[in-house]
Amino acid sequence: MKKTVVLGASENPARYSFEAVTRLKKFGHEVVAVGRKAAVVAGVQIETAPPVVNAVDTVTLYLNPTAQKAYYDYILSLHPKRIIFNPGTENDELEELAKTNGIATIEACTLVMLNTGQY
Repeated sequence: MKKTVVLGASENPARYSFEAVTRLKKFGHEVVAVGRKAAVVAGVQIETAPPVVNAVDTVTLYLNPTAQKAYYDYILSLHPKRIIFNPGTENDELEELAKTNGIATIEACTLVMLNTGQY
């Protein structure tokens, strides 16, 4: 299973990031959730300060490109194998930084990837 950091996690069931945390857990992935408000979603604590995490496979983004800037160093420090840019989070600057650091990038929807077995 793939340890995944959900950046931009929300306790709001109407948000895609809420659904991502829920489905990732359902599919058996270890989830680390980072968001603006502390809460628990599907048994996962949403952290308000980026936690130190090791052996990260995937960072999946639910933050707009402007909000992502504050997390560039954090994302790169995780040394994930890949970053998923969900719809609305596409960011050429972060994609270039990732590629320079040997991190694969994908512009896709985490929910679709999970549902189609492509995750």
